[in-house]
Amino acid sequence: MIPALTDLLAAAQVVALPMRVRFRGVTEREVVLLRGPRGWAEWAPFPEYGDADAARWLLAAIELGWGELPSPVRSDVGVNATVPAIPASEVAALLSRYDVRRTAKVKVAEAGHGLDEDVARVGEVRRVLGPQARIRVDANGAWSVDDAVRALGALAPWGLEYAEQPCATVEELAALRVRLARNGIDVPIAADESIRRAEDPVRVAREGAADLIVVKVAPLGGVARALEIVAECGLPVVVSSALDTSVGLAAGVRLAAALPQLDHDCGLGTATLLAADVVEEPLVPQGGSISTHRADAAREAVDPGRVAAYGTGAEREQWWRDRLARAHALL
Repeated sequence: MIPALTDLLAAAQVVALPMRVRFRGVTEREVVLLRGPRGWAEWAPFPEYGDADAARWLLAAIELGWGELPSPVRSDVGVNATVPAIPASEVAALLSRYDVRRTAKVKVAEAGHGLDEDVARVGEVRRVLGPQARIRVDANGAWSVDDAVRALGALAPWGLEYAEQPCATVEELAALRVRLARNGIDVPIAADESIRRAEDPVRVAREGAADLIVVKVAPLGGVARALEIVAECGLPVVVSSALDTSVGLAAGVRLAAALPQLDHDCGLGTATLLAADVVEEPLVPQGGSISTHRADAAREAVDPGRVAAYGTGAEREQWWRDRLARAHALL
């Protein structure tokens, strides 16, 4: 059931949360909180996304606040640390915020940063975490095939669990896997944007363009739809966040907890990147994992005082309300 637009607008509260460090070009995360009959939900498509993308994110929020989530098959979900494109000198301090540092995802290929900086950053993560830790890198589709071969050849000596979306297109990912094999570079490829922003998210599996997939609840339209895509792809999976508050992260935890098989730590520790959250106790990993119990509790713990403190001005609030109306019209 799709709630009426008037009900969604009445339930909507817009907040702008400061980031600890720039991440994905963002220094302040704007989010619309929606209170539904089944708890708080979150709608936060990035500002540059079009209305069709925003509508899928809205379906995920409606599922969380008005629908039912699948029953979990596990009570705890392992979580990786996330390292933005920061100088190598800042890596140790950032990683110290995580009580267990078993796995780390490191941003690479960010505009304005060279390969030497990426190599230094990943090398420092390896130094801090030690030889047994799993390190994955995420290029957000920024490399050409040639650039990816060169970059992953330079990064592979640090021992990579996988490279997430090194190139933008499915064709490039498929070509890259062949080139890496021919060059003896043993780095598995994970698809992210080629899943969550694709008209045909199963294409990466059908065309042999990835070794595993990264799925995110909001961009795919909800937990149920994400589970369908995972089943259709038939590849190992990592559940990740879309720079969510603790409310949105709770949906990611419930997706990961419902997967029939989960062999990788998930990218659900990004509340650590926020300098403020909408709950008193943010949904950050404890002992390297997040429990479904804590995730469900976070959805009931939104603090009105925090929502008021981080509210946006009238102009931004109206911008989000207008966007909500456009997205709702596409459902």
